[in-house]
Amino acid sequence: MSKMVITGAAGFIGSVTAAVLQKMMSLPLVLVDDFNRADKKGNFARFTQAQFVDRKIFPQWLDQHANEVALVIHLGARTDTTEFNVEIFNELNLFYSQQIWALCAKHAIPLVYASSAATYGAGEHGYADDHALVEALKPLNPYGESKNDFDKWALKQTSAPPFWYGLKFFNVYGPNEYHKGRMASVVFHAFGQVNTTGRVSLFRSHRPDFTDGGQLRDFVYVKDVAEVIAFLCANKPESGLYNLGSGKARTFLSLAEAVFSALEKQPDIQFVDTPIDIRDKYQYFTEAKIDKLRQAGYNKPFFSLEDGIADYVQNYLVNGSFF
Repeated sequence: MSKMVITGAAGFIGSVTAAVLQKMMSLPLVLVDDFNRADKKGNFARFTQAQFVDRKIFPQWLDQHANEVALVIHLGARTDTTEFNVEIFNELNLFYSQQIWALCAKHAIPLVYASSAATYGAGEHGYADDHALVEALKPLNPYGESKNDFDKWALKQTSAPPFWYGLKFFNVYGPNEYHKGRMASVVFHAFGQVNTTGRVSLFRSHRPDFTDGGQLRDFVYVKDVAEVIAFLCANKPESGLYNLGSGKARTFLSLAEAVFSALEKQPDIQFVDTPIDIRDKYQYFTEAKIDKLRQAGYNKPFFSLEDGIADYVQNYLVNGSFF
């Protein structure tokens, strides 16, 4: 029976996607990652029937077992936006992804991979998933650059997987991000702050055109992300880059208020300076244009910010449970 491969399967988006796809597509799972981190074990403990492959040997494994593989979902990446060592990103996000692309092209295996809204930089060219814009984009950090470098490379390839999708994830939040530390979602951190101090700290605006807490992001619930991936795998619309966000920007103030509401507490919000090391690289507005995804036939509504946060807080964070 054909198998479904998911890289980054011990991580946040990868583990939720693996669980959703296992249920929706009924294919045996091959999970790829470094499975040695104790703080990630809860993310993959449920996959008792899956085959586990270490990410370092995965390219060789894929070349040898290609005839067993129905599709590859490549979500493994270095995602730390505060890391500025370009070589780390080149190795894990660019060169490794190029290997996987080449093998999927060689063996005619459909490929879904994680790009990022970080490719859009400050948004000076907008947030349309238009292939013609990719060369002009100017990401604000090496993480975004590595993702855009791979998108640019992929679009130039004459040898490609039979179907491929580069998904520009916007601000994803939801269960299974306990291990992410500073890189966990603002929802996760806000919940922790309410529990420990009773209040939430948000970044002060350092621009006159945005009020404190009025910075806008497109927050997308991880369950929606997994649903979109399942749709693409099942329906195989036109290959290319696709934005994966809710399509509606919301303020950090609204996010914090939704966390308090989910906990049935009165909001208590303070503002702190944005850390110097990220201040000049901080996005004040992101909003996914999702027309291409809708035109491809994905017509399900996305979780509203309030509904997604209520589900996340009440069904996972309060109990410390996993998806």
